[in-house]
Amino acid sequence: MLIPVIFGVTFLIFTIMNFTPGDPAIMILGEGATPEAYAALREEMGLNEPFLVRYFLYITDALRGDFGRSYRTNIPVFQEIATRMPYTLNLAVTSTLIAIVIGIPIGVLSAVRQYTITDNVALGTSLLLTSMPAFWFAMMLILLFSLKWRILPSLGADSWRHFILPAIATSANTLASLLRMTRSTMLEVIRQDYIRTARAKGAKESRVIFGHALRNALLPVVTIIGVNFGIALGGTIVVEQVFALPGLGQLMVNAIRSKDTPMVVAAVLFAAIIASLINLIVDIVYAYIDPRLKSKYVKLKTRKVTT
Repeated sequence: MLIPVIFGVTFLIFTIMNFTPGDPAIMILGEGATPEAYAALREEMGLNEPFLVRYFLYITDALRGDFGRSYRTNIPVFQEIATRMPYTLNLAVTSTLIAIVIGIPIGVLSAVRQYTITDNVALGTSLLLTSMPAFWFAMMLILLFSLKWRILPSLGADSWRHFILPAIATSANTLASLLRMTRSTMLEVIRQDYIRTARAKGAKESRVIFGHALRNALLPVVTIIGVNFGIALGGTIVVEQVFALPGLGQLMVNAIRSKDTPMVVAAVLFAAIIASLINLIVDIVYAYIDPRLKSKYVKLKTRKVTT
């Protein structure tokens, strides 16, 4: 499914950029150029061709590894994305790890201690994190940790310390989702008969929770992790703007403002490819978390071969 997803994403973004107002020729040459210069540049860039022809030419060049040149800087698109992508990937991975390390244990604890103060505080925190916009939370972090306490930098990406606040701001919504999903799935699992059987046999409570219940409750949690990682790749635009990170999000904002179609399409395309690969990895991880899925696949494959 990765192939139709890629073509669908490129066609959608290419179409949106085609209908947005603005002329790349005017943006490149400025307002003072002659009509002849505008016409010559449009002809050189292929802007006079029909929409489907331009899309076909773009896809043909992209399949050969040529994603064109930026309208703004005249630098190869792939080169600019290659320099910006590590910052966005670093931010997405770090924020996802923070959400996993904090959200899943608190979700398990909240389910085990249902209706206690711990559970109520966890649910209240989850609701608060979900309600806060990322840009507002990011600015509050800057006010507290950078301006008031002066312990963390607020702008730039010179060291690992510059990624702490952006990662916390980006991870807030994912953390809340993981907490709620882990809690709800754990509550369903710990009421199953095999959990009661394990306890009746004298198994340690830690083994019952982490060895039996948590493993069977992880499937929807892993799905949330994969989906939110893909969202983090494209959803860090606002956070990158707040913290002035030179990532893919900031690159896309500048490209959209100048109607730099090759840059926008390529940036979204790379983010979509990484998100699709993450979803593929999630599907593979399913089989290791729940062996029943692997056995069902083997049985289905054997049945097809036999047929």
